[in-house]
Amino acid sequence: MSQGEGAGCGAAKPQDQGWAWMVLLAAVVLQGLTLGFPCCIGVFFTDLQHEFQASNSQTSWFPSIMVAVLHGGGPLCSILVKRFGCRFAVMLGGLLSGLGMVSSSFCKSMSQLYLTAGLITGLGSCFSFQAGVTVLGYYFVRWRTLANAVASTGVSLGFTVWPLLSQYLLDEMGWRNTFLIFGGILLNCCVCGAIMRPIQLASGSLPQSAKPEEPESREEEAQLSNGAFPHHPTLQPHTRRTKCFHMLQKYLAFDIFCQNKGYQIYTIGVTWMMMGFALPHVYLVPYAIHNGVEEHKAALLISIIGVINIFIRPLTGLLSGHRVFTGRRIYLFSLAVLLYGLSNFICVISAEFSVLILYCVILSIAMSGIGALTFQVLMDVVEMDRFSSALGLFTILESITLLIGPPLTGLLVDITSDFHYVFYNSSFFLISAGLFMGLSFCALEKKNKLRKASKADFLDNPSRYQYSETSTEPKAESQSPPTVEYITSI
Repeated sequence: MSQGEGAGCGAAKPQDQGWAWMVLLAAVVLQGLTLGFPCCIGVFFTDLQHEFQASNSQTSWFPSIMVAVLHGGGPLCSILVKRFGCRFAVMLGGLLSGLGMVSSSFCKSMSQLYLTAGLITGLGSCFSFQAGVTVLGYYFVRWRTLANAVASTGVSLGFTVWPLLSQYLLDEMGWRNTFLIFGGILLNCCVCGAIMRPIQLASGSLPQSAKPEEPESREEEAQLSNGAFPHHPTLQPHTRRTKCFHMLQKYLAFDIFCQNKGYQIYTIGVTWMMMGFALPHVYLVPYAIHNGVEEHKAALLISIIGVINIFIRPLTGLLSGHRVFTGRRIYLFSLAVLLYGLSNFICVISAEFSVLILYCVILSIAMSGIGALTFQVLMDVVEMDRFSSALGLFTILESITLLIGPPLTGLLVDITSDFHYVFYNSSFFLISAGLFMGLSFCALEKKNKLRKASKADFLDNPSRYQYSETSTEPKAESQSPPTVEYITSI
């Protein structure tokens, strides 16, 4: 058993009761602190622009880096959890998040802010969030679906509280002191990690992460760690390449991406969608202030999205879990993406506060569907024994577009001086992604039905598909055997 497996991610004894519910409460707080935090950055957008004399594009790199690292650091977090355990990863993430925001309060340039609040805080949030989600899978078995749904309400609570708190602190003491206070608040991730105390594995049970390694893998690892074949010019690079390949295969499922059409379509669609997904969160508050809405009311818009998410997200999760939608959740997801994209046109029509409230209501409904279904759909298209590696590639690709989407749109706003392009861009990426995923999965489903029908027809009438053995030309003795073509399932 590795150190990480006995350090906080083992199967709880007993499960689904007792201390497991305290862990669930910690997970709710943890998701509010980590995933909910980036939503408040738009409150500081204008002040940071004035402080550092930065353009929209330069300022938007700060939240983009934070969100991209938060999503893209998954494989690194997986390695950390496997080696040291969930508790250590959560507490390390809390320390990094707090350190990043405290350091941000002393920044003298926007580039320093990219490093402190963007990279360090984003990486810390990634460790805390993903390790906190992982530990729920070991504390809960029977109530695992419920536990994940309840934990996700923490994101909605974060969306509600963070913007209002940010605007209040910003008015009272400025952005530097506010960032300093935020550093102390994010240190509470360490408290949440402390609640996820080390537990012993139940006798006779092993979690998926504690499966015995293959003999060849252990032998190669032993050879590498002990320095076997130190003077052999061929074997040592080969074993290193093999180990590197196994690591990539474990945490970045390129083979699944090439072979599984459903995973390929879904990953491409979500990656493209993320180019426009974060734009309203980054630019909604600056857009409202630019059009004469008071700062307090502008910050309230993000909180409205959070309040509605608290109620809609669990309902969406329960609805999508009904057996009627088994195998069809991708279409619900595509509809939510389309609704998200179409709702952006409301902001283009008018920037009055009442209209923006209507926009936030519709946006939050669509966002609840996307948030509740993202990982459920991924579980539908990928086998669970490869889910972790598929998730690693999935999060890295979406983090790339999350990183570049807001700055590119900010550059367009700088050139045109028109905030409407924020919502035009968001609508373009979301609507095209929703149509791509929905139509592609529809075509893939029809193709699979035709394939199954032809296979059933072959089994019912095999004589129709028999080929004549008679040949008009003599066969050469050295003739190669006929090529056999296999039709594999996706």
